[in-house]
Amino acid sequence: MRKRLLAALAAAALAFTGLTGVADAESNGGVRIMPLGDSITYGTGVPGGYRIGLWQRLAAGRYTNDFVGSQFNGPASLWDHDHEGHPGWRIDQIDANITGWLRTYNPRSVLLHIGTNDVLQNYNVAGAPGRLSTLLDHITATAPNADVFVAQLIPIGWASGDAAVRTFNAALPGIVQGKVNAGKHVHLVDMHSAVSAAELPDGVHPNAGGYDKMAAVWYNALRSVPGSIGNPRAAVTTEALAAATLGSAAGSASPAVTPS
Repeated sequence: MRKRLLAALAAAALAFTGLTGVADAESNGGVRIMPLGDSITYGTGVPGGYRIGLWQRLAAGRYTNDFVGSQFNGPASLWDHDHEGHPGWRIDQIDANITGWLRTYNPRSVLLHIGTNDVLQNYNVAGAPGRLSTLLDHITATAPNADVFVAQLIPIGWASGDAAVRTFNAALPGIVQGKVNAGKHVHLVDMHSAVSAAELPDGVHPNAGGYDKMAAVWYNALRSVPGSIGNPRAAVTTEALAAATLGSAAGSASPAVTPS
């Protein structure tokens, strides 16, 4: 009977494959992580993007975490599909909504990769670092106890675009250090060197291998900051872990709404 129940739960979980849109939050009661950004957080080209590999690494490390956000997409192998990745959005658009998101989802850790669309849209690129600094001020004021991991942008696959990205990235260490000096829980993450231009099929979004390299960088950054993902749980039997994980996925499943 128990094996049949686990099989049914597994089948329900597989129904998540390819889900996109907005849905009720999934939760396993773990430490809350908000993946925050644009289409690279959403996973354009590879639905779920870096969140797939990050979730798998957290689970393999026996961490119990809960991805949070108003958006929802990715394959069954991701298990927790919630995030705050908005394709096409710039820093100012994230900033206009961040206070409400933080109050709603109350993350313990925030993974921020934003600024690529400021470059692609040529939107006052010189002012982008200042806009990022303001966004960080709003995040740390609204969620003062959260750890905020700020990524230097991954490359853009053509020379002029990547030159702008490198200029933007060069401003981030000073911005982050200023927040640290003010007592904020902000951490710089070198994401630019993690992904190569060869792993950007369209020049902007990574392929599966590139997204997985991003996942590894996020995972190592989180593990380097005590408390940001909690502590690994004690080893449990394979059957008990499967029952808990599948039960959480099946119990929280709800219909997705395709974005317009």
